[in-house]
Amino acid sequence: MPARPVRSQRSQIYQADAQWLDHVKKTRQKLSGICGQCMQRKVRVQTIDGHTYEGVVVGHDHTYLHLSTTPGTDSRFWGPAAITTLVLFELLTIVLLL
Repeated sequence: MPARPVRSQRSQIYQADAQWLDHVKKTRQKLSGICGQCMQRKVRVQTIDGHTYEGVVVGHDHTYLHLSTTPGTDSRFWGPAAITTLVLFELLTIVLLL
């Protein structure tokens, strides 16, 4: 059987729309600033997929929000507390809990 020739070109299968990309970057920057104002404060966060988390904001960067989750708020975590990492552009709401 003859060997197949190696393809020298790769075909692009996806490219983000420039307008969408600009919007995501602006939203991520805005959320990063909001998360900075919530450091060490208790919040309730809902994601665009409908998951809800409660905990204390213990860190953030331009991509992720880190929550120290309280027991019982998410059954996927074991132990008295866990650090939950959420992607900023997947957040729907952030509510400060008093």
